[in-house]
Amino acid sequence: MQIRKLGNRNLEVTALGLGCMGMSWSYHPIPDRTQVISLLRAAVERGVTFFDTAEVYGPYANEELVGEALAPFRGQVVIATKFGWKPAFEGEARWSRLDSRPEHIRQVVEGSLKRLRVDVIDLYYQHRVDPEVPIEDVAGAVRDLIEQGKVRHFGMSEAAPMTIRRAHAVQPVTAVQSEYSLWYREPEKELLPTLEELGIGFVPFSPLGKGFLTGKIDENTTFDAADFRTMVPRFKQENRKANHALVDFLNRIAERKHATPSQIALAWLLEQKPWIVPIPGTTKVHRLEENIGAAAVELTPEDLGEIESAAAQITVQGARYPEHIEQMSNR
Repeated sequence: MQIRKLGNRNLEVTALGLGCMGMSWSYHPIPDRTQVISLLRAAVERGVTFFDTAEVYGPYANEELVGEALAPFRGQVVIATKFGWKPAFEGEARWSRLDSRPEHIRQVVEGSLKRLRVDVIDLYYQHRVDPEVPIEDVAGAVRDLIEQGKVRHFGMSEAAPMTIRRAHAVQPVTAVQSEYSLWYREPEKELLPTLEELGIGFVPFSPLGKGFLTGKIDENTTFDAADFRTMVPRFKQENRKANHALVDFLNRIAERKHATPSQIALAWLLEQKPWIVPIPGTTKVHRLEENIGAAAVELTPEDLGEIESAAAQITVQGARYPEHIEQMSNR
């Protein structure tokens, strides 16, 4: 697979990475541990070098899975993980306990290193901006970890452009992670221009719209009661029905290109900027192979124009997150 640089900090990864969250958290049912380890190793065997996890996914279980699965491939892969939450345990609200105090960062990095079975974390993201802690203090704490050889690169997730600038002035930010896809294009307004100006790479999560752009979800789809999407406004039945127009036009282009809707959606993302690296998640090998195949799909300027024109005629219905979660983004 093609290799890309995330920004100008010399972090090289494959054009498509693998988002690991759904392997232990959020999307249900959760697959068997053996199946997940096999999938992660299959990804490496098929050329993927970039893997995304987080302390809070589980909590802890996801880092442990990634650490075990990728242990035989040290030096061949890049692992990104995240800090900034007090991991929520049973009975606690998962999205309400931020903690990016420098002393907390210094503490939790040790746990992530141990679970990932590494001596240094390749890319360490602040998972969400903590309004109680000056971003300069957060960047300074990560700078210290880099100087100590425990972290290689600093990243941020769902941060506002001005916050990114402030952090970048203290410790250069290598990559920013936010949601971006054909059904969520907010980053195009201010975030992408800021990243391009500063030389920061961009890692879109949910590049397939939490599965919607695969074409396998419609208004009749039922989700496990524990599935995160049951609380997402965009996945209400009436919104899924309205938003299927987006999948319909992807299908038309996919048929012409001998591809799938997922591959067209990912190929479109890859065409936006050479420093964009999407991280679609999956728990199935055939979907992994399908996603990897998107890197070989060529979209002409005419194709891209057609996609842009069609997308402009569609207003996606429903918020991407419940309000209490959205409030933690872009700040």
